Amino acid sequence: MAELPQMMMAMEISAPGGPEVLTPCQRPVPAPGEREVLLKVAYAGVNRPDVIQRKGLYPPPPGASDLPGLEVSGTIVAVGDGVGGAEIGGRYCALVSGGGYAEYCLARFDQCLPVPVSLDMAQAAAMPETLFTVWHNVFERGYARDGEMILIHGGTSGIGTMAIKLGKLFGLDVIVTCGSDEKCNSAKALGADQAINYNDTDFVDEVKRLTDGQGVHIVLDMVAGSYVARNLQCLRDDGRHVTIAVQGGMVAEINIAQIMVRRLTLTGSTLRPRSAQFKGLLAQEILANVWPMVAEGRLRPEMDRIFALTDAADAHAHMESGDHVGKIVLAV
Repeated sequence: MAELPQMMMAMEISAPGGPEVLTPCQRPVPAPGEREVLLKVAYAGVNRPDVIQRKGLYPPPPGASDLPGLEVSGTIVAVGDGVGGAEIGGRYCALVSGGGYAEYCLARFDQCLPVPVSLDMAQAAAMPETLFTVWHNVFERGYARDGEMILIHGGTSGIGTMAIKLGKLFGLDVIVTCGSDEKCNSAKALGADQAINYNDTDFVDEVKRLTDGQGVHIVLDMVAGSYVARNLQCLRDDGRHVTIAVQGGMVAEINIAQIMVRRLTLTGSTLRPRSAQFKGLLAQEILANVWPMVAEGRLRPEMDRIFALTDAADAHAHMESGDHVGKIVLAV
């Protein structure tokens, strides 16, 4: 094994602010601790939590790197104590708590997934954050079952595109909302059964029309705020409402009696603060239930654009423009 350098290039948040605060820096190459591996990063995914952290609104959890970046692909170059089965040179993608915008990144080995030969490394870096999030929230918290119907907001986002693809693989009927006819067409091309342009159609009325007044079984919500009460109108009795982000605000006014009478379930989660043990178990479930579909080529992330690591500011600006369809990644 070649000797590792002492320093690496990374993109740090110099101060809370706009995309321009992402600046290159030199940082020490981290050493893997217990149950960790060190990855030489090939690509790093760009996600909405990175943008929120850059603005100073989403601090990293205790012990996590202050560098942004919650998912990477790369090769193992060093192994910490207590790691079994990790081989130097092995290709993996990983869910990490931070530090992805760098030439080297630490990852818990139990949160790593082996990259099959059929999957290129750019696609691999675009998988963990959305896949872990959708699997846990749609199938574990939302109890999705084949034959059920789901409403997904933000159908062309990274989360939305993964939710469409995973939902169809597991037998769900998928309705999405998007902000334009072009994005609605893109969502349908990815497999969505129906797509609603929320800028010219009331999605509550349209969901009722599309479901003959019955409503959907599950709503996957990343807006919150005023959307919550409207989402509940889209649910059929015994429906499940799952919130994964609060882009529209953290406060919602709802009718509790409606929840009681119709036996609705409101739940949600954030992935980054969860324990390493939880995320390791989640990775094993994905490895058993979803990863064979990845190896067979049946599941791929929808890719939007690849930027150089040093162009991370441009990648963030592109994400915030709302023009992307699918995932944005950084080439390291």
